[in-house]
Amino acid sequence: MTAPVAPEPLAAPVIDTHTHLNLHDRYLHGESVPDPDELLALAASVGVPKVVQIGCDVEYARHSVELARTRPDVVVGVSVHPNDAARIHEERGAQALDEAIDEIALLAREDVVRAVGETGLDYYRTGEGLHAAQQHAFRRHIDIANELGKTLVIHDRDSHDDVISVLESQGPPERVVFHCFSGDAAMASYCAGRGWYLSFAGPVTYKANDSLREALAVVPDELLLVETDAPYLTPVPHRGKPNASYLMPHTVRFMADQRGAHEADLCGLLYANAQRAFGPW
Repeated sequence: MTAPVAPEPLAAPVIDTHTHLNLHDRYLHGESVPDPDELLALAASVGVPKVVQIGCDVEYARHSVELARTRPDVVVGVSVHPNDAARIHEERGAQALDEAIDEIALLAREDVVRAVGETGLDYYRTGEGLHAAQQHAFRRHIDIANELGKTLVIHDRDSHDDVISVLESQGPPERVVFHCFSGDAAMASYCAGRGWYLSFAGPVTYKANDSLREALAVVPDELLLVETDAPYLTPVPHRGKPNASYLMPHTVRFMADQRGAHEADLCGLLYANAQRAFGPW
């Protein structure tokens, strides 16, 4: 598949707060799988000089930590993804799931790891019989974030009420990021009232997502983030092709237009928010 052409550089730097450099594979790219350093260099060339790399199973988390140790433009989040939590529980049992999360807890102590996540709930791909396993994994990740003072990065798909219920009952850490926010304006207002960051990705540019754009409109400036979730969720005009951090200018410019903001001003805001949400680097 032909990679999209790089957009014009942004007016000021912005940080991609959620990407998966190690999930670019042959399924997406054929034989021309991009090297992580190539992806980082291309992103920097359009005004995205830093990224938060998310490793969402034990193997990818280890790889992500190793990748970040020699790349000062990368920091990391580590977790067992909700869907993987359900799969491990179903295939190998509750003890195996806890052992995997124990590994994540050890990795989360690394200096390059700024976040625990993406964790949370995903009822779109997981049947009701495994919801309890996901909730158990989510609670354990919340505890790790609280113990280590790390940012909590939340995955929430078709599970808004339960995500908030578990988060509130377990006790949210100081910094919470709803990655690829998918709720409505009412949920955005609730999260903002709790001081939680809301991160928007390519879906905000999709024609059918009016409720997501309504949510974008009510997020306070100081809690707004942007991401790619690459290689997924490619923004318009390249929807359907592999995503990467260098395509984030499309989402940033769309957000600026929706919020009636100057591009440079929004870039500065998003950069500063990312540094607060994950710590400066």
